[in-house]
Amino acid sequence: MAEVQQLRVQEAVDAMVKSVERENIRKMQGLMFRCSASCCEDTQASIQQVHQCIERCHAPLAQAQALVTRELERFQDRLARCTMHCNDKAKDSMDAGTKELQVKRQLDSCVTKCVDDHMHLIPTMTKKMKESLSSIGK
Repeated sequence: MAEVQQLRVQEAVDAMVKSVERENIRKMQGLMFRCSASCCEDTQASIQQVHQCIERCHAPLAQAQALVTRELERFQDRLARCTMHCNDKAKDSMDAGTKELQVKRQLDSCVTKCVDDHMHLIPTMTKKMKESLSSIGK
């Protein structure tokens, strides 16, 4: 049961990441490469100036990638805390003498609720992430 829930979350997050990559990150990569190429075309610039120019071109993309990573980690942490709470409740039930099958059902139900609650957060997280990404480098 937990594997099914994990797969649901993974597929939803993968779809979100693909969307963000296609609609936001890819455009930023194109801008970064074009900007970097123009840095290299300045024949009067020193090696250090060209390097600094390329670093400036790369900064928005690095910032965007860090933002996506941070949001995904935050999402994963929240989901992990929720499922850890489910595990704690299951252990407490086992310690109290509840039958194993009943504890397993409670655990599955709790984990499913965690996943459902977090699946509902993905569209909002995606929207927020895309808004933040579109403001980077402007």
